[in-house]
Amino acid sequence: MADTIKTGLMAYGMSGRIFHAPFVALHPGFDLKAVVERHEKKAAADYPGITSYNSVDELLADKEIEFVIVNTPPYTHFELAQKALEANKHVLIEKPIATSSKEVKTLFDLGREVGKHVMVYQNRRWDSDFTSVRKVIESGRLGELIEVHFRFDRYKAALSPKVFKETKNTPGSGLVYDLGPHLIDQAISLFGRPLSFKKTSGIYRENSQVPDYFHFHLEYPHQLNVYLTSGLLIAQPTPSFVVHGTLGSYLKNRVDVQEAQLDKMMRPDDPKYGVEPAGEEGLLVTVGADTQKTTEIISSEKGDYSHLFEAVYQTIRNNALYPITEEHIAWQMELLEA
Repeated sequence: MADTIKTGLMAYGMSGRIFHAPFVALHPGFDLKAVVERHEKKAAADYPGITSYNSVDELLADKEIEFVIVNTPPYTHFELAQKALEANKHVLIEKPIATSSKEVKTLFDLGREVGKHVMVYQNRRWDSDFTSVRKVIESGRLGELIEVHFRFDRYKAALSPKVFKETKNTPGSGLVYDLGPHLIDQAISLFGRPLSFKKTSGIYRENSQVPDYFHFHLEYPHQLNVYLTSGLLIAQPTPSFVVHGTLGSYLKNRVDVQEAQLDKMMRPDDPKYGVEPAGEEGLLVTVGADTQKTTEIISSEKGDYSHLFEAVYQTIRNNALYPITEEHIAWQMELLEA
């Protein structure tokens, strides 16, 4: 494709290898030109011809690069995104975009000042399980919603070897800033800004300095209550998505397969990519006028993070509205910082 967007990755660790490079490389509107690799040079084995820079400064000095993905640790996002914007690059920043509302506003204001787009990577909007939940809710088959639960649970008693995730004085550390942005963004994408909210967090792992459990209770119009919960000591997770309405209920496990498939080097254009395994369908129970219950198995549409990168392309080339808006991120930060 003519006029491709020459793209640079700020890192080629797990996130660069799994969540970004495969999609940039596959999309005809992008040209994956360069990556920063400070130590081991691995990217060229997967993407022959890619330029490997030793530092972010070298990457940003590349005049051909128009768009940069900031996929470094959270406490570095603000500084590096700011440098990229000042170097006249569009940016896609992993969650959380920054560690304070003040930093977020600074980045969006700077983007407008230099005429570049500031976009946030919230890939979980395109998980197969969440798109299934969205489709059922938007169908209206549950009636007026009463109660919604989204969970993101794991069992990881050991502290992460990534020190920045576990250090109390490191901005953006802890589970609230790690998995909180995913759950909050999913809720905001469906229901918007809550009227009010309550936040609880706790530390339960031995020797942990940072929260490893959190719970948000969001209150919306028409008495809708939304609960967002995550913990690192959940031995037997319950369904991750539970939605109750006046006409029925929907239950769905968190079973999106994209990360696991990408980790095994499956390409996003593989027919099997994003397709949930059999037996992981959602359960929809509705009640008719005669109070008879009807139970249905709901298959999910395939998950596909390619939609996010198509949105990035349309935003840069055609000035389309990026689906994760500045307003959405401001609401997210309000909850994270509470």
